[in-house]
Amino acid sequence: MSLPIISADERMRERHSAKVGLVGFPGVGKTTQLKTLPADSTLFVDLEAGDLSVRDWPGDTVRPRTWQEFRDLVVFLAGPMPTATAEQAFSQAHFEHVCARYGDPAQLAKYDTYFVDSLTVLSRLCFAWCKTQPQAFSEKNGKPDSRGAYGLLGQEMITALTHLQHVRDKHVIYVAILEEKTDDFNRRYYQLQLEGSKTALELPGVLDEVVTLAILKADDGTTYRGFVTRADNTFGYPSKDRSGRLDAIEEPDLGKLIQKCLGTQSN
Repeated sequence: MSLPIISADERMRERHSAKVGLVGFPGVGKTTQLKTLPADSTLFVDLEAGDLSVRDWPGDTVRPRTWQEFRDLVVFLAGPMPTATAEQAFSQAHFEHVCARYGDPAQLAKYDTYFVDSLTVLSRLCFAWCKTQPQAFSEKNGKPDSRGAYGLLGQEMITALTHLQHVRDKHVIYVAILEEKTDDFNRRYYQLQLEGSKTALELPGVLDEVVTLAILKADDGTTYRGFVTRADNTFGYPSKDRSGRLDAIEEPDLGKLIQKCLGTQSN
């Protein structure tokens, strides 16, 4: 048995995909970015039940309403996790159980993109589930233990989202609400609006791209919408560009942004 080395030629021939965090303030048009993606090859994971802005979008939608339903969806979309034991979520046993209910995963071949909207709502569903688990109660007196619940929340969210974004041949888009905060020194900063802090801190580090959709001001005083893409932006918005192909401000078109990240669209 030899070391399973992947040659440069093999790696270059692989189908590449983008894992993107799309963040922005409420009402800026995050969900509407779905319309920039091909409807026949995009699966809309609608967690908000607020698809009024895209009701005329002709693509497929799934609507998990609980954390357990979302975990089932993740293992169906991404397959089993090699390191999970039989009794854990995302294990081979979990995958087979979900396939018995949802059918052959081959039906997913038509999709190139999973659009998950939004992580803000998902974190609330997860936290509601976490508060019912044994880790959320004190071993001494059985009273609720918020530290245990929040610890489980961070673990569950990061495990599920990281597993889904490991699907190599699919684009994965995570949408989240951005909120403005003020620290102890009255300095303004921005962060993802999520229950707990672990997911907001760790998720951007594992994604390829994080872009903030914002309303910006031009030199002539007019305003326009754009994607802020770089970590050193002057606005302080959470952003990063691992591809190195994006301009500091990009056109607010997610489909074109993904093509540019992959080098399939010229600058």
